[in-house]
Amino acid sequence: METRGTIYLYTDGAASGNPGPGGWGVVLKCGELRKEMSGGFRLTTNNRMELLAVIMGLEAIKW
Repeated sequence: METRGTIYLYTDGAASGNPGPGGWGVVLKCGELRKEMSGGFRLTTNNRMELLAVIMGLEAIKW
């Protein structure tokens, strides 16, 4: 059951090595609206990318 105005936030982060190159991705969905964001760093960790994905997604909801 979908509630009107519900925002769905999907996130993921990954790194190759610890530390190593890594990236994060976000998909926000609200009804028919969809926003995608991503980024990366040359030297990072998996945990940093996972957390940054959530932070960036929550920041984007502040529209």
